[in-house]
Amino acid sequence: MSVNLDPTVLTCRRFDRPIERIAEGMTLDSRISQLAPGFDAPFFQAGLAGYSDAAMRLVARRHGCPYCITEALLDVTLINGGKGRVREDPDLLAAECGTGDPDENRAAGLDDHPIAGQIMGTNPDEMARGCEILVSMNYDVIDVNFACPVKKIRKRNRGGHLLTDPDGAIAVLKAVREVVPGHIPTSVKLRRSYDDTPEMACNFERIFNAAYELGYAWTTVHGRTVQQKYVGPSRWEFVRDLVKRHPDKIIFGSGDVFQAHDIFAMIEFTGVHAVGVARGCIGNPWIFRQARQLMAGEESVKPTLAEQRQALLDHFELSVRLHGERRASKMMRKFGIKFAAHHPEPAKVKAEFIQCKSIADWHEVITQQYASSV
Repeated sequence: MSVNLDPTVLTCRRFDRPIERIAEGMTLDSRISQLAPGFDAPFFQAGLAGYSDAAMRLVARRHGCPYCITEALLDVTLINGGKGRVREDPDLLAAECGTGDPDENRAAGLDDHPIAGQIMGTNPDEMARGCEILVSMNYDVIDVNFACPVKKIRKRNRGGHLLTDPDGAIAVLKAVREVVPGHIPTSVKLRRSYDDTPEMACNFERIFNAAYELGYAWTTVHGRTVQQKYVGPSRWEFVRDLVKRHPDKIIFGSGDVFQAHDIFAMIEFTGVHAVGVARGCIGNPWIFRQARQLMAGEESVKPTLAEQRQALLDHFELSVRLHGERRASKMMRKFGIKFAAHHPEPAKVKAEFIQCKSIADWHEVITQQYASSV
């Protein structure tokens, strides 16, 4: 899926105290950590198609991310044994790279839990079968995607396009909850509406309320419509109003989070219980470390050149294990372009990553621009 990876020009939001003070001492609602043990901070890595594979997730976890979501997995693809049955197995890299001992794997930064398997589809029966597969793969949470805005998904009435069909969406939610064991939480990712018409606003309300009535633990609400895709600002005001109207419900927020300060700005402004970081953590696993530093009352520290080098090499090694060297080399080119933003000469390094034609070229950029002695 192609998405606009550049930050949106955000509306200026003023607070009565600095973000650093807002973040200091902030904790996670205990209901969330009880539902997903290990989810211990009010932020997480959201699923982003083409990026948030197991390699990216493990690098994020090594830098303080407490909870991750896979990219959206199609129900029919899962059923037919395709992507998701192998590459998105949350324990695959631990088995490939580790000792097999869970404690040792965890100590080595190979533990991809807690994790949500995100699923997308149209037919309730197929969605139920796909969820049964995800449960068998040891996912801790099952997340239903009613947010994806991609055009090809519209043709199959999946993702965010199900917001135009509340009866169909609710049937999917019901089928999923019926097959997922009671001890495994289910959640839903939503955009605030399909478009800005009153009819679609009513559709959102029906689906949102039905999710909780059916026993879903939380929803994650993105502040853009499906038709907006990734253009224009995320309407945090909508999310704020939603939280105020449903004070008893666990609600997560998403949209326009590109630095650690944005996480706490969204929480303060909207009242959400946790914030999903999507585009903001591509090539930036340090956003999670910085968020934890802010919560501890510390200064959020930018990554050193040596830390950037290590993260790039770790990401590459994990990606090779997951995808093989040929595919990993293509993926790491696009990740390198995003990592370059942290380099002292970002434009130069970005241009060099763009010019990479092979993995040898990629390593040459690392050797020349991220000297290990620095």
